[in-house]
Amino acid sequence: MITTREIAKVRKSQPTIEGAGVHLKRAFGNSQVPEFDPFLMLDDFRSDNPSHNLKGFPWHPHRGIETITYAISGEIEHGDSTGNKGVISSGDVQWMTAGSGIIHQEMPKGDKKGSMGGFQLWANLPRTHKMMAPRYRGLKSPEIPEVVQRNGTRIRVIAGTVDGQQGAVRDIITDPEYLDVTVPPGAEFTHPTKRGHTVVAYVIEGKGYFCKERKPFSYDMGGSNYFDMKRDPFLVNGDLVHFHDGDQVMVSTETDPVRFLLISGKPIGELVAWYGPIVMNTNEELRIAFEEYNNGTFVRKRS
Repeated sequence: MITTREIAKVRKSQPTIEGAGVHLKRAFGNSQVPEFDPFLMLDDFRSDNPSHNLKGFPWHPHRGIETITYAISGEIEHGDSTGNKGVISSGDVQWMTAGSGIIHQEMPKGDKKGSMGGFQLWANLPRTHKMMAPRYRGLKSPEIPEVVQRNGTRIRVIAGTVDGQQGAVRDIITDPEYLDVTVPPGAEFTHPTKRGHTVVAYVIEGKGYFCKERKPFSYDMGGSNYFDMKRDPFLVNGDLVHFHDGDQVMVSTETDPVRFLLISGKPIGELVAWYGPIVMNTNEELRIAFEEYNNGTFVRKRS
């Protein structure tokens, strides 16, 4: 029997400041570990105010994780210690595996009006791959396949598979799926999910129903929950849905379209030791990582 995933929890993304002073909204992060395993963090850095983004994320280290940056407007310049550099703009993706250690910077430039839009997802690496060789994949928008279903639903397949179409990013350790989905008014989107995988959706435009029965839901507002039985149970921009287990997700609309990121991955189930931009399994591994960064041996030389 095929079961449709129900809503486990809904979180409202929260304002925070990162990097050299970038204003963004965090859908989930450090304090939610290990709830979203294998994912660690999802940040939304959309803004029409240039001062919110231009200071960017100057040179900093990463180890033990993957960072996935998806731009939907404006431009982001990237450079790293392995010699990779480039610019991603609307519709482009930067998938960076930090592995044993990389030092990089990401500097948002915005569009002609100074507006910037995009998302950064952090995915954890298992103990067996935390010290793998770093790698970088910069994907331009035309390289990312788009599936258009009969009812007009459009799905950009960054990673994973939709209707037999495989995504642009492949061979990832945590077997992730990363989709950008737009469901038109009066339509329904159903997508299979693997049992036991963590599945979340983050709404970025419009409004939609993420529960087949359209039940009212409980908001998690960073520790204080409330239940609003009078609220029409649709989700809107900035809402993050964490689903219960099941074989598929179902999203429907009425008079408005909805656009959301659908993200899933296989949980790692290991201890997480996290400080700043480095995520390991133990505090001792963290200590070694920062010691190496301070003495200049953080980036491994490889033949």
